[in-house]
Amino acid sequence: MIVLGRITAPYGVRGWVRLHTFGDDPARWQEIPRWWLGANPEEFDAWRACAPQTLRPQGKDWLVKLTGVDDRSGAETLVGQYVGVPRASLPPTEENEYYWADLVGLQVVNEQQEALGQVTELIEAGAHAVLVVTEGAGDEAVQRLLPFVSAVVKDVDVPAGRITVDWGSDW
Repeated sequence: MIVLGRITAPYGVRGWVRLHTFGDDPARWQEIPRWWLGANPEEFDAWRACAPQTLRPQGKDWLVKLTGVDDRSGAETLVGQYVGVPRASLPPTEENEYYWADLVGLQVVNEQQEALGQVTELIEAGAHAVLVVTEGAGDEAVQRLLPFVSAVVKDVDVPAGRITVDWGSDW
């Protein structure tokens, strides 16, 4: 299950909710006929299916009308729920476009072929995403925050499990 976002609040009195998205192109999610809701993204058995009826941008968030949720009370019960879909249901990506879930776990090396660690998560930082790259474990772990921009990220090879960056090992 790939988590797309989280419902943050009801909107209005007709069952709409605010969706904080964890990706760049939520408009394409309208192509997905069935979404899944769950309180904990780690509990895969607890997800339940729902159908998006309408999705539209509203400021930094998106507004969603789900089929069968027709009033504010119903919308209030969804606050805090994660929205996800099975990986196979996601629209295919364009060239040089990636789902965050596909980047987590990739090894990161610089152009000098020095290992910098593994992508452990991504952070949305306003202008662009940031790769959290962790080298080592425990108290000895080194964490690097690399902007996910073309000036830094030179190559992403998901099948090979590798990201090449223009970043010094001592930075």
